[in-house]
Amino acid sequence: MNIAILSRNKNLYSTNRLFNAGTKRGHRVDVIDYLRCYINIGENQTAIYYDGKKLGRYDAVLPRIGASQTSYGTAIVRQFEMIGDFVINKSDAIKSSRDKLRSLQVLAKHGIDMPITGYASHTMDIHDVIEKVGKTPLIMKLLQGTQGNGMVLAETMKAAESVMNAFKQVDADILIQEFIKESSGVDIRVIVVGKKVVAAMQRVAPEGEFRSNVHRGAATKHINLTPEEEEIAIKSTKILGLSVAGVDLMRSKRGPLVLEVNSSPGLQGIELLTGADVAGEIISFIESSLK
Repeated sequence: MNIAILSRNKNLYSTNRLFNAGTKRGHRVDVIDYLRCYINIGENQTAIYYDGKKLGRYDAVLPRIGASQTSYGTAIVRQFEMIGDFVINKSDAIKSSRDKLRSLQVLAKHGIDMPITGYASHTMDIHDVIEKVGKTPLIMKLLQGTQGNGMVLAETMKAAESVMNAFKQVDADILIQEFIKESSGVDIRVIVVGKKVVAAMQRVAPEGEFRSNVHRGAATKHINLTPEEEEIAIKSTKILGLSVAGVDLMRSKRGPLVLEVNSSPGLQGIELLTGADVAGEIISFIESSLK
């Protein structure tokens, strides 16, 4: 098979692992910097160009689109879809997962539980939204934030109102979320490929930090998922139309809660911790899908 990996850098751990997993199974694998692709659209031509040359057809396209390049990256992914290539995660699914509010709305519609979340535009509504989400402390997130950036823990109602007002002054969209005290600083990353969980780990924030992102020094630990947690991770991935995803969960008194679904999950931390061959599972999924 001919497989294209859309990635900015072949030397990134996740990209390199996918490249090696594909070539090891005898496939031709090209790593394509999607920001260097450009497209021509017309009645009789729908072409993708890379490095000055028109790209041929691929059996499968594996997008690894960075959060800061979502708009351009998904436009390129959509063009691969238009010419009929098999794309692992479709452009609309990537965009939906990147839009935190939209993804939560879609998941909630299908019965997925999550921390109570509020969203408002007018400052006159802020106080009421905060009260409806729950008691302080509250989590406040920028819609565009990634890896824990743009996330604040508001300890008091007055602090929450101040944060909301400050962000509204610069026209930033922000979500207000319920603080799950029993899981403060702890969450679970689950990797779903197709219709199964292939790896999972727990992330524990360093002392004094409520964000459990590995990039912020969180420790990783082995964890055994409950059947309910596995089911919710797989269902959330399917609802958003993804075939490969990293689903972030939190354990609460009322059961597992979905925090976020990532369409381009990093493989390094979870593969090195668990020993799981996530990259191999993704290539295997491509093979079985094309059969």
